[in-house]
Amino acid sequence: MRQPSLIARRVAAASVGLVVAAGAAACGPKDNDAKGAGGDSTPHKGGTLSVLNAQPQSDFDPARLYTSGGGNVPSLVFRTLTTRNRENGAAGAKVVPDLATDTGRPNKDATVWTYTLKPGLKYEDGTAITSADIKYGIERSFAPELSGGAPYLRDWLTGAAKYQGPYKDKKGLSAIETPDARTIVFHLNKPEGEFPYLATQTQFAPVPKVKDKGTKYEEHPVSSGPYRVVRNDNDGEHVVLERNPHWSGDDERKAYPDRIDVRSGLDSSVINQRLSSSQGADAAAVTTDTNLGPAELARVSGDKKLADRVGTGHFGYTNYIAFNPKVKPFDNPKVREAIAYAVDRSSVVNAAGGSALAEPATTFLPDQKSFGYTPYDPFPAGKSGNAAKAKELLKEAGYAKGLTVTLTHSNSKDFETSPEIATALQDALKKAGITVKLQGLEDNDYRDKIHSVKTEPGFFLAHWGADWPSGGPFLAPIFDGRQIVKDGANFNTGLLNDKSVNDEIDAINKLTDLNAAAVRWGALDKKIGAQALTVPLFHPVYKRLYGSDVRNIVISDWTGVLDISQVAVK
Repeated sequence: MRQPSLIARRVAAASVGLVVAAGAAACGPKDNDAKGAGGDSTPHKGGTLSVLNAQPQSDFDPARLYTSGGGNVPSLVFRTLTTRNRENGAAGAKVVPDLATDTGRPNKDATVWTYTLKPGLKYEDGTAITSADIKYGIERSFAPELSGGAPYLRDWLTGAAKYQGPYKDKKGLSAIETPDARTIVFHLNKPEGEFPYLATQTQFAPVPKVKDKGTKYEEHPVSSGPYRVVRNDNDGEHVVLERNPHWSGDDERKAYPDRIDVRSGLDSSVINQRLSSSQGADAAAVTTDTNLGPAELARVSGDKKLADRVGTGHFGYTNYIAFNPKVKPFDNPKVREAIAYAVDRSSVVNAAGGSALAEPATTFLPDQKSFGYTPYDPFPAGKSGNAAKAKELLKEAGYAKGLTVTLTHSNSKDFETSPEIATALQDALKKAGITVKLQGLEDNDYRDKIHSVKTEPGFFLAHWGADWPSGGPFLAPIFDGRQIVKDGANFNTGLLNDKSVNDEIDAINKLTDLNAAAVRWGALDKKIGAQALTVPLFHPVYKRLYGSDVRNIVISDWTGVLDISQVAVK
């Protein structure tokens, strides 16, 4: 995601909304009796599924949601042109048709994409879903009062950069054509082979213009999916969904429960305790945003019945050290390389909760095929770092007696950019003669500081999550020089503006063969990694409990969390 603050929201969202994984480690029949623990494992229709979350499902308007693959709870209400494949592991990282008959038909250079809607699609009130409704749904996402969704449409659609939405501009977007009720055509200002991925975002959900109530639409958005909203209290703190009688079924959502009750604002320890106990309604409960912590995981691992109710997943996400090469001594590549060699990833993984919750990383791209993962380690230091090699490089850089640097981090207890990780790095670098002073900031101050070109420190902790499972939204925002923002939130932390990198990004974006694109993204990752503008540390692993009466567990590499659309209750 473009904004790590939103990423955190999304990773929680992968949770609430979805938003936010594990290749072969994703839950499957061999892991958890993918259908559920104990009793009749056959999924049946009926019953109520409870969702226990920490973060509320706020902004329940398709224009305002920033989700990956359409979200988790949102995708029960909002169908989109395409969606994620609802299967375990790597198969779940594919984009598939949803409202559309296919994933899109591009012209020769991928600047025009055409979709045809499936016949007979209806809203919850029985009225027909049309291509004009999808066009209108996209247009309203440009309204300033409905901001919050993914920013790509403004960047990609021809002539859309200054569009202010249909409330101010009745003419709409000329870049979107609807020649008939089932056809919609998108005109882009540059080739985008990954447009089918973008079409999974909730901004592509249809919205009937006659039912649009602006900022109040979220109170009762009109459903195109298997469930409709019958209750939404306190901006998503308590959301109740019931069946949409006019949903005709689709190829992705199973929609087994009759009712889904989402309650948020709960403490994470309370959520895990309730799921562990599985008493009463909690036996048919899941969470979409609360992981097991190290202590909880240790307790659960010692109880086979509980361990059988833990879903394991990986979302495309990397935690890393970032350097600002405009700040001394990080303008010297050898200093950056020395730090890369000095890092002890074993201690960092332990600080992040241990090997069950974090996997060491030497590549910026996550360890998944869909991203184009290509194994490499430009500064091989083993699991515990190479202090001798680091000292050698420091000497070459003119710091034979060592040096003192400041590492900026967040004070949030997130096991990612928090004091635990910073301290582990401090201890490791000390062995190489590098004295690290820690600068801990409150989370808002931390984000403001590291995402401003004017205040970005030379050495800090950062993280990045994927808008969809591909190298594009992972590498471009961080390393494309044309995305450096001088007067706003900037995420190209290394301030890299390399023409060869920019040109390769453009060349890959022209590819509609996503497998071929993935190979190119992997090669580009390796090329950039050699510059030591970042030091990848680890990829998180998600461990989440579910109730004893929950069946049909599906966790894909796209989301990393249990997919509510597949779940059944006993």
